[in-house]
Amino acid sequence: MNYMKTAVLLAALTALLVFFGELLGGRQGAIAALVFAGLLNFGAYWWSDKVVLKMYGARRVTPEDAPALHGILSSLAMRANLPMPAVYIIDQDTPNAFATGRNPEHAAVAATSGILKLLNNEELEGVLAHELSHIRHRDILISTVAATIAGAITYLSRMAYFASLFGGGRHDRQGGNPLSLLLMMIVAPLAALVIQLAVSRSREYGADQGGASLADPGSLANALRKLEYYNRRIPLRKANTATAHLFIVNPLSGASFSKLFSTHPPIEERVKRLEAMSFRRAA
Repeated sequence: MNYMKTAVLLAALTALLVFFGELLGGRQGAIAALVFAGLLNFGAYWWSDKVVLKMYGARRVTPEDAPALHGILSSLAMRANLPMPAVYIIDQDTPNAFATGRNPEHAAVAATSGILKLLNNEELEGVLAHELSHIRHRDILISTVAATIAGAITYLSRMAYFASLFGGGRHDRQGGNPLSLLLMMIVAPLAALVIQLAVSRSREYGADQGGASLADPGSLANALRKLEYYNRRIPLRKANTATAHLFIVNPLSGASFSKLFSTHPPIEERVKRLEAMSFRRAA
Protein backbone atom coordinates (compact mmCIF):
# COMPACT_ATOMS: atom_id res chain seq x y z
CA MET A 1 0.00 0.00 0.00
CA ASN A 2 2.88 2.39 0.76
CA TYR A 3 4.39 1.78 -2.69
CA MET A 4 1.00 2.30 -4.31
CA LYS A 5 0.50 5.52 -2.37
CA THR A 6 3.96 6.73 -3.43
CA ALA A 7 3.20 5.95 -7.08
CA VAL A 8 -0.11 7.83 -6.89
CA LEU A 9 1.58 10.85 -5.28
CA LEU A 10 4.33 10.93 -7.92
CA ALA A 11 1.66 10.69 -10.63
CA ALA A 12 -0.19 13.61 -9.02
CA LEU A 13 3.00 15.66 -9.02
CA THR A 14 3.56 14.87 -12.70
CA ALA A 15 -0.03 15.78 -13.58
CA LEU A 16 0.32 19.08 -11.74
CA LEU A 17 3.52 19.81 -13.64
CA VAL A 18 1.95 19.07 -17.03
CA PHE A 19 -1.17 21.12 -16.22
CA PHE A 20 0.74 24.16 -15.01
CA GLY A 21 3.29 23.92 -17.82
CA GLU A 22 0.47 23.78 -20.38
CA LEU A 23 -1.22 26.74 -18.72
CA LEU A 24 1.93 28.85 -18.80
CA GLY A 25 3.87 27.93 -21.92
CA GLY A 26 2.40 24.86 -23.53
CA ARG A 27 4.05 21.46 -23.55
CA GLN A 28 7.45 22.94 -24.35
CA GLY A 29 7.27 25.05 -21.19
CA ALA A 30 6.65 22.00 -19.03
CA ILE A 31 9.46 20.04 -20.69
CA ALA A 32 11.89 22.94 -20.32
CA ALA A 33 11.10 23.27 -16.61
CA LEU A 34 11.47 19.52 -16.04
CA VAL A 35 14.85 19.46 -17.80
CA PHE A 36 16.07 22.46 -15.80
CA ALA A 37 14.98 21.01 -12.46
CA GLY A 38 16.33 17.59 -13.48
CA LEU A 39 19.80 19.03 -14.08
CA LEU A 40 19.78 20.65 -10.64
CA ASN A 41 18.63 17.48 -8.92
CA PHE A 42 21.06 15.33 -10.92
CA GLY A 43 23.87 17.09 -9.09
CA ALA A 44 22.05 16.70 -5.78
CA TYR A 45 21.57 12.97 -6.42
CA TRP A 46 25.27 12.38 -7.05
CA TRP A 47 26.81 14.66 -4.43
CA SER A 48 24.17 15.43 -1.78
CA ASP A 49 25.42 12.58 0.45
CA LYS A 50 28.84 14.22 0.76
CA VAL A 51 27.24 17.61 1.35
CA VAL A 52 24.90 16.45 4.13
CA LEU A 53 27.60 14.40 5.88
CA LYS A 54 29.91 17.41 5.87
CA MET A 55 27.09 19.71 6.96
CA TYR A 56 26.61 17.74 10.17
CA GLY A 57 30.32 17.16 10.78
CA ALA A 58 29.99 13.39 10.38
CA ARG A 59 33.24 11.44 10.68
CA ARG A 60 33.74 8.02 9.17
CA VAL A 61 34.49 5.30 11.71
CA THR A 62 36.12 1.88 11.42
CA PRO A 63 35.10 -1.34 13.21
CA GLU A 64 37.86 -0.58 15.73
CA ASP A 65 36.41 2.90 16.39
CA ALA A 66 32.80 1.75 16.85
CA PRO A 67 32.65 -2.05 17.19
CA ALA A 68 29.02 -2.25 18.39
CA LEU A 69 27.69 0.01 15.65
CA HIS A 70 29.68 -1.77 12.94
CA GLY A 71 28.75 -5.19 14.28
CA ILE A 72 24.99 -4.58 14.32
CA LEU A 73 25.01 -2.90 10.92
CA SER A 74 27.14 -5.62 9.35
CA SER A 75 24.81 -8.33 10.64
CA LEU A 76 21.74 -6.49 9.33
CA ALA A 77 23.35 -5.85 5.93
CA MET A 78 24.05 -9.58 5.57
CA ARG A 79 20.48 -10.36 6.59
CA ALA A 80 19.16 -7.90 4.01
CA ASN A 81 21.61 -9.11 1.34
CA LEU A 82 23.02 -5.59 0.98
CA PRO A 83 26.59 -4.30 0.69
CA MET A 84 27.98 -2.95 3.96
CA PRO A 85 27.40 0.81 3.94
CA ALA A 86 29.98 3.32 5.12
CA VAL A 87 29.51 4.15 8.80
CA TYR A 88 29.63 7.66 10.24
CA ILE A 89 29.21 9.19 13.68
CA ILE A 90 27.96 12.72 14.30
CA ASP A 91 29.26 14.10 17.58
CA GLN A 92 25.99 15.50 18.91
CA ASP A 93 23.99 14.62 22.01
CA THR A 94 20.69 14.67 20.10
CA PRO A 95 19.76 11.02 19.39
CA ASN A 96 19.08 10.56 15.70
CA ALA A 97 20.28 8.75 12.56
CA PHE A 98 19.93 8.83 8.80
CA ALA A 99 20.96 6.99 5.62
CA THR A 100 22.20 8.61 2.44
CA GLY A 101 23.86 7.68 -0.84
CA ARG A 102 22.70 7.28 -4.42
CA ASN A 103 22.36 3.46 -4.37
CA PRO A 104 23.12 0.44 -2.13
CA GLU A 105 26.67 0.25 -3.49
CA HIS A 106 27.36 3.89 -2.53
CA ALA A 107 25.43 4.20 0.72
CA ALA A 108 26.24 5.56 4.15
CA VAL A 109 24.57 5.37 7.55
CA ALA A 110 25.20 8.12 10.09
CA ALA A 111 24.30 7.96 13.77
CA THR A 112 24.75 10.61 16.42
CA SER A 113 26.80 9.89 19.51
CA GLY A 114 23.61 10.64 21.45
CA ILE A 115 21.69 7.73 19.93
CA LEU A 116 24.53 5.32 20.76
CA LYS A 117 24.33 6.37 24.42
CA LEU A 118 20.53 6.35 24.65
CA LEU A 119 19.44 3.11 23.00
CA ASN A 120 20.15 -0.48 23.94
CA ASN A 121 21.42 -2.90 21.29
CA GLU A 122 17.95 -4.18 20.32
CA GLU A 123 16.59 -0.65 19.87
CA LEU A 124 19.68 0.43 17.93
CA GLU A 125 19.27 -2.61 15.70
CA GLY A 126 15.70 -1.52 14.95
CA VAL A 127 16.86 1.98 13.99
CA LEU A 128 19.64 0.68 11.76
CA ALA A 129 17.24 -1.80 10.14
CA HIS A 130 14.97 1.16 9.32
CA GLU A 131 17.88 2.99 7.68
CA LEU A 132 18.96 -0.07 5.70
CA SER A 133 15.38 -0.39 4.46
CA HIS A 134 15.64 3.13 3.02
CA ILE A 135 18.79 2.00 1.19
CA ARG A 136 17.27 -1.28 -0.02
CA HIS A 137 14.14 0.43 -1.35
CA ARG A 138 16.15 3.25 -3.01
CA ASP A 139 14.11 5.84 -1.17
CA ILE A 140 16.77 8.45 -1.86
CA LEU A 141 16.13 8.03 -5.59
CA ILE A 142 12.36 8.30 -5.03
CA SER A 143 12.84 11.47 -2.98
CA THR A 144 15.06 12.89 -5.72
CA VAL A 145 12.41 12.24 -8.38
CA ALA A 146 9.77 13.91 -6.20
CA ALA A 147 12.09 16.86 -5.58
CA THR A 148 12.81 17.13 -9.33
CA ILE A 149 9.14 17.39 -10.26
CA ALA A 150 8.33 19.72 -7.35
CA GLY A 151 11.33 21.86 -8.29
CA ALA A 152 10.11 22.07 -11.88
CA ILE A 153 6.70 23.26 -10.68
CA THR A 154 8.32 25.90 -8.48
CA TYR A 155 10.44 27.00 -11.45
CA LEU A 156 7.31 27.29 -13.59
CA SER A 157 5.63 29.45 -10.95
CA ARG A 158 8.60 31.81 -11.05
CA MET A 159 8.41 31.88 -14.85
CA ALA A 160 4.73 32.78 -14.52
CA TYR A 161 5.60 35.61 -12.15
CA PHE A 162 8.13 37.13 -14.55
CA ALA A 163 5.78 36.55 -17.49
CA SER A 164 3.08 38.51 -15.65
CA LEU A 165 5.49 41.41 -15.25
CA PHE A 166 6.10 41.57 -18.99
CA GLY A 167 2.65 41.10 -20.38
CA GLY A 168 1.64 37.60 -19.33
CA GLY A 169 2.19 34.16 -20.79
CA ARG A 170 0.31 31.84 -23.06
CA HIS A 171 -2.72 31.90 -20.79
CA ASP A 172 -3.08 35.69 -21.10
CA ARG A 173 -2.46 35.70 -24.86
CA GLN A 174 -5.42 33.36 -25.24
CA GLY A 175 -7.60 35.79 -23.33
CA GLY A 176 -7.73 33.94 -20.04
CA ASN A 177 -8.29 35.46 -16.66
CA PRO A 178 -4.98 36.78 -15.22
CA LEU A 179 -6.34 36.08 -11.74
CA SER A 180 -6.36 32.35 -12.44
CA LEU A 181 -2.70 32.48 -13.50
CA LEU A 182 -1.86 34.42 -10.32
CA LEU A 183 -3.70 31.82 -8.29
CA MET A 184 -1.74 29.03 -9.98
CA MET A 185 1.52 30.87 -9.24
CA ILE A 186 0.69 30.58 -5.54
CA VAL A 187 -1.23 27.30 -5.37
CA ALA A 188 0.91 25.13 -7.69
CA PRO A 189 4.21 25.28 -5.74
CA LEU A 190 2.33 24.92 -2.45
CA ALA A 191 0.49 21.85 -3.73
CA ALA A 192 3.78 20.44 -5.05
CA LEU A 193 5.38 20.88 -1.63
CA VAL A 194 2.47 19.17 0.13
CA ILE A 195 2.65 16.19 -2.26
CA GLN A 196 6.44 15.98 -1.97
CA LEU A 197 6.18 15.85 1.83
CA ALA A 198 3.46 13.20 1.54
CA VAL A 199 5.91 11.09 -0.50
CA SER A 200 8.45 11.49 2.31
CA ARG A 201 5.93 10.37 4.94
CA SER A 202 4.93 7.38 2.81
CA ARG A 203 8.54 6.26 2.52
CA GLU A 204 8.99 6.53 6.32
CA TYR A 205 6.12 4.11 6.81
CA GLY A 206 7.72 1.85 4.22
CA ALA A 207 11.09 1.98 5.99
CA ASP A 208 9.43 1.14 9.31
CA GLN A 209 7.79 -1.87 7.71
CA GLY A 210 11.04 -2.93 6.04
CA GLY A 211 12.97 -2.42 9.25
CA ALA A 212 10.45 -4.57 11.11
CA SER A 213 11.19 -7.42 8.68
CA LEU A 214 14.90 -7.29 9.60
CA ALA A 215 14.64 -6.62 13.34
CA ASP A 216 12.15 -6.70 16.20
CA PRO A 217 9.32 -4.20 15.46
CA GLY A 218 8.69 -3.73 19.18
CA SER A 219 12.28 -2.59 19.72
CA LEU A 220 11.98 -0.11 16.85
CA ALA A 221 8.74 1.20 18.37
CA ASN A 222 10.49 1.69 21.74
CA ALA A 223 13.37 3.46 19.99
CA LEU A 224 10.99 5.84 18.21
CA ARG A 225 9.34 6.79 21.50
CA LYS A 226 12.70 7.63 23.06
CA LEU A 227 13.95 9.51 20.00
CA GLU A 228 10.79 11.60 19.77
CA TYR A 229 11.02 12.54 23.46
CA TYR A 230 14.68 13.56 23.41
CA ASN A 231 14.58 15.34 20.05
CA ARG A 232 11.97 17.66 21.50
CA ARG A 233 14.30 18.50 24.38
CA ILE A 234 17.76 18.47 22.80
CA PRO A 235 17.64 20.30 19.45
CA LEU A 236 19.94 19.01 16.73
CA ARG A 237 22.51 21.66 15.81
CA LYS A 238 22.48 22.80 12.17
CA ALA A 239 19.18 21.00 11.52
CA ASN A 240 17.20 22.55 8.66
CA THR A 241 14.15 21.87 6.55
CA ALA A 242 16.23 20.80 3.51
CA THR A 243 17.67 17.76 5.33
CA ALA A 244 15.02 17.04 7.98
CA HIS A 245 13.41 14.28 5.88
CA LEU A 246 16.61 12.20 6.02
CA PHE A 247 16.48 11.52 9.76
CA ILE A 248 14.53 8.70 11.37
CA VAL A 249 12.64 11.25 13.48
CA ASN A 250 12.15 14.88 12.59
CA PRO A 251 15.04 16.90 14.08
CA LEU A 252 12.81 19.98 13.87
CA SER A 253 10.00 18.40 15.90
CA GLY A 254 10.54 20.89 18.71
CA ALA A 255 8.69 23.38 16.54
CA SER A 256 4.97 23.29 15.82
CA PHE A 257 4.28 21.68 12.43
CA SER A 258 1.04 20.95 10.69
CA LYS A 259 0.76 17.28 9.74
CA LEU A 260 0.25 18.47 6.18
CA PHE A 261 3.69 20.10 6.12
CA SER A 262 5.60 17.50 8.12
CA THR A 263 8.36 15.39 6.60
CA HIS A 264 7.53 12.49 8.95
CA PRO A 265 4.32 10.70 9.95
CA PRO A 266 3.17 11.13 13.58
CA ILE A 267 5.28 9.03 15.94
CA GLU A 268 2.18 7.66 17.66
CA GLU A 269 0.89 6.29 14.34
CA ARG A 270 4.27 4.75 13.50
CA VAL A 271 4.46 3.14 16.93
CA LYS A 272 0.90 1.84 16.62
CA ARG A 273 1.70 0.14 13.31
CA LEU A 274 4.93 -1.37 14.62
CA GLU A 275 3.21 -2.70 17.74
CA ALA A 276 0.55 -4.31 15.52
CA MET A 277 3.32 -6.01 13.54
CA SER A 278 4.91 -7.21 16.77
CA PHE A 279 1.58 -8.58 17.99
CA ARG A 280 0.98 -10.46 14.72
CA ARG A 281 4.48 -11.88 14.83
CA ALA A 282 4.02 -13.07 18.41
CA ALA A 283 0.67 -14.66 17.53
